[in-house]
Amino acid sequence: MPELPEVETTRRGIAPHLIDRRILTIEVRQPRLRWPVPVDTLQILPDATVTAVDRRAKYLLVRTSVGTLMLHLGMSGSLRVLPQATPPERHDHFDLSLDSGYCLRLRDPRRFGSIHWLPGTNNAHPLLDPLGPEPWDPAFDGTYLYEHSRGRRRSVKALLMDSRIVVGVGNIYANEALFMAGIHPARAAGRVSRARYQRLADATRQVLERAIAVGGTTLRDFTDSAGEAGYFRIELAVYGRTGQRCPACGNALRHVRQQQRSSWYCPHCQR
Repeated sequence: MPELPEVETTRRGIAPHLIDRRILTIEVRQPRLRWPVPVDTLQILPDATVTAVDRRAKYLLVRTSVGTLMLHLGMSGSLRVLPQATPPERHDHFDLSLDSGYCLRLRDPRRFGSIHWLPGTNNAHPLLDPLGPEPWDPAFDGTYLYEHSRGRRRSVKALLMDSRIVVGVGNIYANEALFMAGIHPARAAGRVSRARYQRLADATRQVLERAIAVGGTTLRDFTDSAGEAGYFRIELAVYGRTGQRCPACGNALRHVRQQQRSSWYCPHCQR
């Protein structure tokens, strides 16, 4: 699944091609994605101008003069900017054609992505309303995590991956941030100190920033808006490194299952 760095990479890739362009047409080839595509509502888009391309958590927000198109890439989705004459392939479900002669095309083989409409200047949506702060929000720091962890028995990894606490920290980056902060993924959230939570908040931002800088992580289906793969996978310290050694101390890394997800950690460096 594309995580926050992959979505941010996509946003940066498509934004220069969309901003200040006029929308000519839309084409919905498959209206049945994770939720039904609001085909009739989207007919307001032709003749509108794209004013900005933002991101909230893993949602892309294409701002226009008449409202906001909200996109989620799901498990296998990707967005590309292509010449309008490019023939669509089997899993190309949506086109936004622009006055530049190009179109924004959504490809989603597994159809777990989604397309939504936010009218006017409205930023409220049931999928956005419960979300916590972005990792770069000044409110996200060690004190914030410490206060939200008090009395909680669930693992610190589960806390970090809870989008109501902080958005965009998927399994890959939770593993990496916990390793960088020296915190065992199974430790009870309520048993981590304020100082260690500050290290975790800092590590989370650093890991995500590194991933964004090199174009996201290539795992199965993700490619950026130009069809190029992300390269952060070669820098992963623990994720997916079954049977390998810790890059810090040389001890064997361990693998466990937590809440139906895989966790890798160093038993010496993380406690």
